[in-house]
Amino acid sequence: MKKKTLVIGASLNPDRYSNRAINNLVAHQHPTVAIGLKEGIVAGVAIKTDMPIFDAIDTVSLYLNPQRQAEYYKYIIALKPSRVIFNPGAENEEFMDLLTKNKIPFEAACTLVLLATNQF
Repeated sequence: MKKKTLVIGASLNPDRYSNRAINNLVAHQHPTVAIGLKEGIVAGVAIKTDMPIFDAIDTVSLYLNPQRQAEYYKYIIALKPSRVIFNPGAENEEFMDLLTKNKIPFEAACTLVLLATNQF
């Protein structure tokens, strides 16, 4: 089943893991949307710099350090995703507690590894 995924912390830099994740998500045919600091296109996906209301988000894949995540708490919870993935370096106990209170599952994992091992 293809899972519509929102990548937060998306980068235009091909050396960044968020960029690689977008490329891999598209290669695995998962509908993908992205938010980052700079607008641009990665693998045909437009990176937005605001917080648009996307419909039917299954997975949020976080590539932000915990300090940068706070501004996105309410936004992500309002999207009601089926899960949030905290990629390495993005683990955040405070946000994990908020997600638990809002009954949104999460995991500390690597989107790239999950895709490569067919566990996404």
